[in-house]
Amino acid sequence: MSKPIIGIAGSEIRDAEGPFYGYRRSYVNEDYVDSVVQNGGIPYIIPFTANDEVVIGQIEHVQGLILSGGHDIDPHLYGEELQPNIGEIWPARDHFDMLLLKIAEEKGLPILGVCRGAQLINVAHCGNLYQDAGYRKEKTLKHNQGHTPDLPTHGVKLKEGSLLARTIGKTEFLVNSFHHQLIKDVAPDLREVATATDGVPEGLENDQGNILAVQWHPEMLHKNPNTPYMNNLFKFVVENAK
Repeated sequence: MSKPIIGIAGSEIRDAEGPFYGYRRSYVNEDYVDSVVQNGGIPYIIPFTANDEVVIGQIEHVQGLILSGGHDIDPHLYGEELQPNIGEIWPARDHFDMLLLKIAEEKGLPILGVCRGAQLINVAHCGNLYQDAGYRKEKTLKHNQGHTPDLPTHGVKLKEGSLLARTIGKTEFLVNSFHHQLIKDVAPDLREVATATDGVPEGLENDQGNILAVQWHPEMLHKNPNTPYMNNLFKFVVENAK
């Protein structure tokens, strides 16, 4: 039996120096690729394109989808104007990711959202975000550690019996954190199943059992000998791929 192909939604990076200054390159961080390979799948980077017809063709080639991290999500998608502390937005990528998500859901593919990917899933399902952690009134932990990608720094607690808890095999642990935006109101057709110790939603899932979304970065933890259970998130996508 052949291994399933797992699509990883890509981003773009621009050369900051050198002979190709400003040149745009399609990419995802290598950890996403390694995480899929280590857990039995074939990684397929889905490069960004503004051509919807091409996006539809791209998703036809995969049996599972990972929505990767990156830019802030355009607040207009959840009815807000841009506030001063928001980071760089890229509305065209929001459209690209949301189209991938829509088609993957229609096909019933297993979907894993990571950081921005989790936030995008929430917004696509009519939830919203804090544009920056500083806009949350409650006392808030440091959610953007800014260093050492494989170092867990803040606690999360998972809901007993949830798909996310059953998948990971633990209900309390530390995670790494690289997001300044936060999930605010969870979408009505999603469930909050992981919460940081400051009350910030950190994990979502759907009733159909094919979507898991986490605000931390499991791909950066999958090689850490202290957090081998992070591989289970990628096993979820690979083992449920059609």
